[in-house]
Amino acid sequence: MKIKLYHTIVLFAALALVSSCKKKDFLNGKDVIDQDELLQGTTTDTFDIITYTIAEDSTITSNPVNVVLGSYHDPKFGTFEASFYTQVRLAGLNPNIGDPTTIAIDSFVLAMVYVGYYGDFSPQTFQVFELNEDLYLDSTYYSFTTKSIKSPNLIASGQGTITPTPTENSIVGTDTVNPQLRIPLDTNLARTLINEATSGSATFGSDEAFKGYFKGIKVQTNNPPQSSGSGAILYFDLNNPASKMTIYFKQDGLSKTLDFLINKECADFTHIDIENSGKPIQNVLQDSTKGNFEYYAQAFKHRAIVQIPGLNNLSEKIVVHRADLTLPIQYQTGYRYRPGFSVSAATKLKNTDNSYTSLGILGDFDDSKKQFKLNLKNYVQAIANKNIENNGIVVSPRFFINSAERIVFNGKNTNNKSKPKLILTYTTY
Repeated sequence: MKIKLYHTIVLFAALALVSSCKKKDFLNGKDVIDQDELLQGTTTDTFDIITYTIAEDSTITSNPVNVVLGSYHDPKFGTFEASFYTQVRLAGLNPNIGDPTTIAIDSFVLAMVYVGYYGDFSPQTFQVFELNEDLYLDSTYYSFTTKSIKSPNLIASGQGTITPTPTENSIVGTDTVNPQLRIPLDTNLARTLINEATSGSATFGSDEAFKGYFKGIKVQTNNPPQSSGSGAILYFDLNNPASKMTIYFKQDGLSKTLDFLINKECADFTHIDIENSGKPIQNVLQDSTKGNFEYYAQAFKHRAIVQIPGLNNLSEKIVVHRADLTLPIQYQTGYRYRPGFSVSAATKLKNTDNSYTSLGILGDFDDSKKQFKLNLKNYVQAIANKNIENNGIVVSPRFFINSAERIVFNGKNTNNKSKPKLILTYTTY
């Protein structure tokens, strides 16, 4: 399903463009209603709600706010593996390193600043490869995009297995800094880069020349099969100045560094592999009616669909005061696969649309009630006014392209106590 979701369009603006001719009728009706009648209104919560899950195959992941990396095995969703590709830039042109024969390399480190995680802190085996293809800042990359890489693995021999510590500060030299994943790289590559920098070639004379020489890196994991409920996806801010590759060396007894930057001037994207064969989510993808028992949403790939057919029967002569949609979920407080703080909502304005339009709202998670709550007042009013068609609501993790969040929702036929519900309060005029 090649459907793109545009999060920047607010429904108010969309409705004004779609059917401004209806707006006057709606306002005139509201103006003549007695305010006491408005306060009394009619409330109903008997709407039938149909739920299921869809999978997307064209999620754009170019230049996200943060990249994700790692793998975990989810009992409901299967395996989730994340890697990323990025360019690397010079910290300065034509660095004055001096005679390379006087240099003793101590270490070469790829540092990436943590901004979050999803899962547990079991060890993961990381790999870093040099790219064999160019990346471009103005190109579009998808979660399925790959680029060819060179061998061998650039991580220092025997040092690729690392236990993530995203909640602990890191020590760099004598300094305590915000949490980082620090991957030791092969010092032979560091020597190669230093020799190139001091060779007199134009490679270090411009960023474009350097990116032609060293096209970038791919960072991935190569973990053994993980047991159900183990593993993690790690979140990194590549635009943080501390996210970089650094050669640490001594020259004539003095400690020095040579940095290679990763920042907003570098093209980067995330690659995702999800395998859900034999898992509950696959059953719903293959038979949508099973989503009425349990349905799902998952970053990068899966979106929940909520359809409310009864909204088609609303009179045009109503003013909607409240329309609260509650979506209960299955989650025990403290469980490692938490649902996230909020979800986004979108819809198709017309059945023939190829893209979704954001409703401009977020559904916040209530941990005490284990549910998300969405204010659909404007959406329901627009359907009643025949300004948009009733094509259902697409519910997604808010951070769809920069997290690993997943949600298990209760359908109307769930064995659990809480079921999805729309409570609508309106006045007829």
